[in-house]
Amino acid sequence: MIGFLDGSVAGLTVDGCFLDVNGVGYRLTCSTTTVAALPGHGQRVRLFTHVHVREDALALFGFATEAEQHMFELLIGVNGVGPKVALQVCSSFSPDALKRALVTDDVAGISAVPGIGKRTAQRIVLDLKEKMELPDLEIVGSGRDTLTKARSALENLGYSAGEVRVALAEVGAPEADNVEDVVRSALKVLA
Repeated sequence: MIGFLDGSVAGLTVDGCFLDVNGVGYRLTCSTTTVAALPGHGQRVRLFTHVHVREDALALFGFATEAEQHMFELLIGVNGVGPKVALQVCSSFSPDALKRALVTDDVAGISAVPGIGKRTAQRIVLDLKEKMELPDLEIVGSGRDTLTKARSALENLGYSAGEVRVALAEVGAPEADNVEDVVRSALKVLA
């Protein structure tokens, strides 16, 4: 229907932005990742879109990248995951971070997203493993236990699950199985 919108940022809303496209103001609901990537007021931007149609509503969602848009569309295809929850996942995981979570069966990391319980997280892992192009388990898998231990250590230090998830996603897959190095790197991100 509408693949993307190219216009200038006309303002921010609680859950997204207004985009002025040749005098027509579109209200887009966006992930926090997309909102953070938006340029300043009046500056041009291209947002990839998804139009969500229901009996009682018509909603337009905007994404900074095609990868994030594709991830959103795959997520809303999972039974029990609606647009609001899919947007929460997009706010919590980059497409690459979600792929790593799927490869390593990180149900705990996915279920830490607000609005997702353990069963829904398991369903996401099961459904999306078949639909997304995932990296080899050998590349990501070696750091699975390390990331789990690092997540636990950071949460025990008092950081929220969301803060830990963002920090570990920024640190990336560990090269070695040294939990201390991963925790140290994550603490630098959190500082």
